[in-house]
Amino acid sequence: MSAAASPVNGKPYGLAAVCRVWRVARSGVYRRRAPPATPPRRRGPTGALSDEALTAAIRAVLAASPFHGEGHRKVWARLRYAGTRTSLRRVLRLMREHDLLAPGRVGSPRGPRGHDGTIIPVTIDTMWGTDLTATFTGEGPAAVFIAVDHCSAECVGIHAHARATRFEALEPIRQGVRRCFGGFAADIARGLAVRHDHGSQYMSDHFQKELAFLLALLSNFGPVVLMDFGPPPAPQPTVARVDRGAWRGLESQSGFVRAASSGA
Repeated sequence: MSAAASPVNGKPYGLAAVCRVWRVARSGVYRRRAPPATPPRRRGPTGALSDEALTAAIRAVLAASPFHGEGHRKVWARLRYAGTRTSLRRVLRLMREHDLLAPGRVGSPRGPRGHDGTIIPVTIDTMWGTDLTATFTGEGPAAVFIAVDHCSAECVGIHAHARATRFEALEPIRQGVRRCFGGFAADIARGLAVRHDHGSQYMSDHFQKELAFLLALLSNFGPVVLMDFGPPPAPQPTVARVDRGAWRGLESQSGFVRAASSGA
C-alpha cells in the first residue's frame, strides 16, 4: 500500500497515513494479509529425527514392549538407551497426537452429584437417625446416645453411659423399636432405615447384625446406613447443648435431654 500511487494526484501515500485517516490499526492490515506459503512449524531446533521418523521409532518401542501400553517417560528413556536423543516433551506431544499413551484409569461410574434429595420422609417410623455426644458429669465423662425420627423430629430413644461402646449404641434403637413397633423380635421393624455416620460403634459387626435382625436386612449387603451430609433434624442441636453443662450423674443428664427433646 505504501508503494501504490493515488489515482487522483499520482502521489504515493504511506501505510501509516492511510491507517490514520481511516482510523484503523496497522496491525489489522498485517493480520489480513495472505499467510506465508510455508506451513508454520515449531520453534527451535528440529532435532536428529523428524516428527514422522520419531513417531515410527516410538511405535517400534511400544511394539517391542511386553506390556499393553507404556508411558511417555519410559518410551523416552528407551529411545535414549537406543541412541535416539530427543526431548521428553516432544515424545509426549507425539504420543498424545497419535493416541499412543497408555490407557488411564477411568474410575467407576458415578451417579448424579446434585444434592436434590431429602432426608425428611413423609411418614414416621420410616427413617431414624442416631448419633452420640460426650459430656462431663459429677461421676466423670459420659456418652449420650440418641435416636431421632427424621419425619417428626421426635426422640425415640436415649441412653447415657460411661462407656461409648457398640453395645451402648444399640440401646436407643432398642428403645425406639419397643416403643414404636410394640416389641422386640426379628423382622419387626421392616421398612425402617437407620442413618448414622461411620463411627466405630456403628460400623461394628455387632451393631450391623442387630440392625439386620430388626430390619430384616441381610448383613452381607453392607452397612445398614443411609449416608447424607445434610443438616440433621431437630432435636440434635438440643442434645449438643448437654456438652455445656455439668450434671450430677447419668440419670439426671438423661432426664434433662428427654425433657428437652419432648418440649417439656
